[in-house]
Amino acid sequence: MNSSTLSCWIVVNGYLQHEKFSDLALFVKEAAVRKGIAASIVRNSELIVSLENSTATLIHNRNSLPDFVLFLDKDIHLARQLELLSLPVYNRSEAIDICDSKAKTHQALANHDIPMPKTFFPPFTYEGIERQHFDAFINIGQALGYPLVVKEAYGSFGQQVYLIETESELIELVKKLKHKPFILQEFIENSRGRDIRINVVGNKVVAAMKRTSKHDFRANMTNGGQSAPHIPTEAEAELAIRAARILDVDFAGVDLLYGEDGPLLCEVNSNSHLLNIYECTGINIADAMFDYMIQRTSNQ
Repeated sequence: MNSSTLSCWIVVNGYLQHEKFSDLALFVKEAAVRKGIAASIVRNSELIVSLENSTATLIHNRNSLPDFVLFLDKDIHLARQLELLSLPVYNRSEAIDICDSKAKTHQALANHDIPMPKTFFPPFTYEGIERQHFDAFINIGQALGYPLVVKEAYGSFGQQVYLIETESELIELVKKLKHKPFILQEFIENSRGRDIRINVVGNKVVAAMKRTSKHDFRANMTNGGQSAPHIPTEAEAELAIRAARILDVDFAGVDLLYGEDGPLLCEVNSNSHLLNIYECTGINIADAMFDYMIQRTSNQ
């Protein structure tokens, strides 16, 4: 089997209408076409997941199922269903699920000697059940020191990340977040307004950029950060590759912080936005992704 005979679905979310997501899908499809792949952009809203007679089925209006799927969405049930239909899905549903949650990501990397900021997981509460006692958070604040960082487990582009300066600010935010899952971390002052994005494909570093902000503790470009091409150090590259391997992602954007004694793992994005790093470095990561998927699919 060669690339000229392969077909691919590029699965995106049917309800995200923002231009940057449609631009990304077209950017990725162009890379597939360059590789001779018959690629189609398919919205998750076009695919109906069902179980009939206890068998996984998929209702769709396409002529046939593809040879493989590039899953650019976070519809985990759909991704798992495609896997149940014996389709190769990149990234796998389990990897997407873990990377989608900052809490799950950090726990999955625990006990693997991955350097990370000190991290606390708050006591769980149910929806509609407000927290009445805050001793746990007072103790966490004392252990981390201020300022500290609170990150909602689910969020992208640096959103839902808060720099907390005082105990009273922490308590107010905890009340506001209610039952939403989140984590609390030490603030890495040495990395204020700067971080590194390393894109890994198949356990290899393909491109990297340094992001900086003069106005925000977060360096994300969505929050006004600037970017520049970056050549990772051996320690940075090794950390990014090891994190991707542990999480079993085929490709990912790995974010690193500048620790006092070396790089620290910030987060791993299973669906990183490829346009920003292309505009920064001129490297089209989608090309490397399709080379990888062609090889993996052809060998199955």
